[in-house]
Amino acid sequence: MSGTQLTVTLSGGGADDARAVVRALEGTFGAPDELPADENATVHTATFDGEGETGPAGGGGEVSGRLSAPVTVTVQGTPEAVRRASDTLTRAFTARDDGAASGDQEQERELLLEP
Repeated sequence: MSGTQLTVTLSGGGADDARAVVRALEGTFGAPDELPADENATVHTATFDGEGETGPAGGGGEVSGRLSAPVTVTVQGTPEAVRRASDTLTRAFTARDDGAASGDQEQERELLLEP
Protein backbone atom coordinates (compact mmCIF):
# COMPACT_ATOMS: atom_id res chain seq x y z
CA MET A 1 0.00 0.00 0.00
CA SER A 2 1.82 3.10 -1.14
CA GLY A 3 1.73 6.34 0.79
CA THR A 4 1.60 4.72 4.21
CA GLN A 5 5.11 5.52 5.39
CA LEU A 6 5.20 6.25 9.10
CA THR A 7 7.97 7.87 11.13
CA VAL A 8 8.00 7.26 14.87
CA THR A 9 10.07 9.37 17.27
CA LEU A 10 10.36 8.23 20.87
CA SER A 11 11.77 10.02 23.90
CA GLY A 12 11.82 9.04 27.55
CA GLY A 13 12.52 5.57 28.81
CA GLY A 14 15.40 3.56 27.41
CA ALA A 15 16.20 1.55 24.31
CA ASP A 16 14.21 -1.42 25.64
CA ASP A 17 11.12 0.78 25.99
CA ALA A 18 11.64 2.17 22.48
CA ARG A 19 11.97 -1.37 21.09
CA ALA A 20 8.75 -2.42 22.87
CA VAL A 21 6.86 0.44 21.22
CA VAL A 22 8.34 -0.27 17.78
CA ARG A 23 7.53 -3.99 18.10
CA ALA A 24 3.92 -3.12 18.97
CA LEU A 25 3.65 -1.40 15.57
CA GLU A 26 5.19 -4.25 13.57
CA GLY A 27 1.92 -6.20 13.33
CA THR A 28 0.29 -3.23 11.64
CA PHE A 29 3.16 -1.81 9.57
CA GLY A 30 5.66 -4.66 9.12
CA ALA A 31 9.30 -4.45 10.15
CA PRO A 32 10.83 -0.99 10.64
CA ASP A 33 14.01 0.20 8.95
CA GLU A 34 15.81 -0.86 12.15
CA LEU A 35 15.09 -1.38 15.83
CA PRO A 36 16.31 1.22 18.34
CA ALA A 37 19.65 -0.02 19.65
CA ASP A 38 21.74 2.81 21.13
CA GLU A 39 21.44 2.46 24.90
CA ASN A 40 22.84 6.00 25.39
CA ALA A 41 20.43 7.77 23.04
CA THR A 42 17.74 9.99 24.52
CA VAL A 43 15.66 10.01 21.33
CA HIS A 44 14.96 6.98 19.14
CA THR A 45 13.50 6.96 15.63
CA ALA A 46 12.05 4.22 13.47
CA THR A 47 10.55 4.37 9.99
CA PHE A 48 7.97 1.95 8.62
CA ASP A 49 7.26 1.74 4.90
CA GLY A 50 3.70 0.52 5.43
CA GLU A 51 4.21 -2.86 3.79
CA GLY A 52 2.76 -4.74 6.79
CA GLU A 53 -0.81 -5.89 7.16
CA THR A 54 -3.43 -3.57 5.74
CA GLY A 55 -6.24 -4.91 7.91
CA PRO A 56 -7.37 -3.49 11.24
CA ALA A 57 -4.80 -1.96 13.54
CA GLY A 58 -3.17 -4.41 15.91
CA GLY A 59 -3.19 -7.21 13.36
CA GLY A 60 -0.04 -8.76 14.82
CA GLY A 61 0.41 -10.91 17.89
CA GLU A 62 -0.23 -9.83 21.42
CA VAL A 63 2.23 -7.27 22.73
CA SER A 64 2.99 -6.68 26.37
CA GLY A 65 2.28 -3.05 27.21
CA ARG A 66 4.98 -2.87 29.86
CA LEU A 67 7.36 0.05 29.93
CA SER A 68 9.95 0.98 32.55
CA ALA A 69 9.25 4.72 32.26
CA PRO A 70 6.87 7.09 30.45
CA VAL A 71 7.62 7.36 26.73
CA THR A 72 6.55 10.25 24.50
CA VAL A 73 5.80 9.00 21.01
CA THR A 74 5.31 11.20 17.97
CA VAL A 75 3.90 9.46 14.90
CA GLN A 76 4.04 11.24 11.57
CA GLY A 77 2.73 10.19 8.17
CA THR A 78 -0.45 9.98 6.14
CA PRO A 79 -3.66 10.50 8.12
CA GLU A 80 -4.50 6.78 7.68
CA ALA A 81 -1.06 5.64 8.90
CA VAL A 82 -1.20 7.97 11.91
CA ARG A 83 -4.69 6.74 12.80
CA ARG A 84 -3.62 3.09 12.54
CA ALA A 85 -0.50 3.74 14.64
CA SER A 86 -2.47 5.62 17.30
CA ASP A 87 -5.09 2.86 17.47
CA THR A 88 -2.40 0.18 17.78
CA LEU A 89 -0.48 2.00 20.51
CA THR A 90 -3.56 2.82 22.59
CA ARG A 91 -4.51 -0.88 22.53
CA ALA A 92 -1.02 -2.06 23.50
CA PHE A 93 -0.18 0.54 26.18
CA THR A 94 -1.76 2.91 28.67
CA ALA A 95 -1.78 6.01 26.51
CA ARG A 96 -2.73 9.66 26.71
CA ASP A 97 -3.33 11.60 23.50
CA ASP A 98 -1.34 14.83 23.68
CA GLY A 99 -2.65 16.31 20.45
CA ALA A 100 -2.35 16.31 16.69
CA ALA A 101 -1.37 18.62 13.88
CA SER A 102 -2.48 18.24 10.29
CA GLY A 103 -0.91 19.41 7.06
CA ASP A 104 -2.09 19.06 3.48
CA GLN A 105 -0.94 15.46 3.13
CA GLU A 106 0.61 14.54 6.46
CA GLN A 107 -0.52 14.34 10.03
CA GLU A 108 1.38 14.24 13.30
CA ARG A 109 0.12 12.92 16.63
CA GLU A 110 1.80 12.83 20.02
CA LEU A 111 1.00 10.19 22.61
CA LEU A 112 2.32 9.70 26.13
CA LEU A 113 2.67 6.00 26.91
CA GLU A 114 2.79 5.24 30.62
CA PRO A 115 4.21 2.21 32.47
